[in-house]
Order: sequence, then structure tokens, then C-alpha cells
Amino acid sequence: MTRRSLLEIALVAFGAPCARPDGKIYIVGSTATGVPFSFIDVKTNTLTGAMVDIVKAVAADAGLQIEIRITAFAALIPSLTAGKIDVISAAMLKTTAREKVVDFSEPIYSYGAGLVVPVKDTRNYQGIEDLKGMTVGVQVGTRFFEQLQAAGAKQVKTYDNLMDMLRDLNAERINAAYGDAPILAYEVGQSRAARARLVKSFQPPSIEDVGLVVRKGEPDLLGRLNASIKRIRTTKIKAIIDRWSLG
Repeated sequence: MTRRSLLEIALVAFGAPCARPDGKIYIVGSTATGVPFSFIDVKTNTLTGAMVDIVKAVAADAGLQIEIRITAFAALIPSLTAGKIDVISAAMLKTTAREKVVDFSEPIYSYGAGLVVPVKDTRNYQGIEDLKGMTVGVQVGTRFFEQLQAAGAKQVKTYDNLMDMLRDLNAERINAAYGDAPILAYEVGQSRAARARLVKSFQPPSIEDVGLVVRKGEPDLLGRLNASIKRIRTTKIKAIIDRWSLG
């Protein structure tokens, strides 16, 4: 099955057996290319990952009925603000720019950027300023694009997902791949970038939080999500993070 057909699969996942009294079903947007946070399991053709498991656990605790729909990362916030989805559950970092448009829940996980380069590049990169003058790949719609521009990268090439970016790195079309550290580490660890390495010496310019995301002006929904995250943070959420080796 092609990647395109996988992305077009309509997936439904209910996070709680009982709906709200008004019968409302909350639509959750999540990506299919953010392993290990949210991705398609090719063996079962189902959406899985840490953020998929977490939103189900939070919804169950909050008594919310949810339906999870695959949404491209760059379309998540536009879909939320347009009312096409009600919650975002993906590897989306909380930034000042995003906070002006949407509301983030209590933090669930925190991380920064990671750097992957060809194996033959043995330089011990320390920070983003070391990328100046290089051609670097980044996923479209992520906060890492702005970081690269500010660092003075020679050329910033955008990709719909990190796997396409790593393929171009293997083919030496770019000098480095820059993006979500846990996702890049997972992909390299799974040998999906055979001629590349994760730069262990690299220190990201910032560490930011991942949480669930809702529209502005939804205090009831945000409050219920926050209350549930606090209740299950050290139990169910911790267990999910550990199960996906993110701890």
C-alpha cells in the first residue's frame, strides 16, 4: 500500500465509552508521520503512537468521546481554528507564536531539536549556529524552520515529513536534517537512514513542551483536559511515555 493511500485512510478511535449528555463527539487531529508520537502501523493500518495513546487516556478520564482523524502537520492549526477538528494531539511544541492563535494544555512531554548528518561528516556540531552556510532540511509548519532561518543556513529545504527529509540526506541532496529530536532519534535507530547519524553533541536552542491543543475561547474543554492530565500524569501518562521509550 502506498504512503498516499495510508494517509487517506479514515481512522476512528473512541476514547471513552460514554458520550457527553449532549452527545458531542470531539474530533482530534493527529499526524501519520510523527513516529513514535503518532504514525501508521503498517501491519494493522491503524494510527498509533504515544500522543494517540495519551489523548485516548485523557479523554477516557475526562468522560469525553473522541474521534481521531489523520491531519497533515501543517494543516493542524488551520483545521483547529476553522472548526474542522476540536483538539490537536501530535508532536506540536508550545511556542509564543502558536500561543497567540491556540491554547495549549498542561505539559505532557518536553524536547528540542535534533540534528542528523551523513556518517562521513564527523564534525561534533555543538549548536544551531554551526549550521550556517549549510543546506539543511526541515519539516514544513514546524518551529524549526524559523530557527534555521535565524541561524543563517545557506538554504532551508522544506519537507512534508521527516522520512522524506532523511531520504534526501541519504542521497546527499542536503547537508543535514533538522527537526524533532525524539522522532529523528527513533528513525535513525530503526536504520531508516543507513548512511546517517544523530549528532550526540548537538544542543538545541530551546526545549519546549508538548501538550494537547484547543481553540481559543474553549475554557470548559481546556479545563477538563487539564484536570485529567494532572490526575493521570504520574500513572497512565507516565506508563505510555515509558512504553514508547520516551522517558
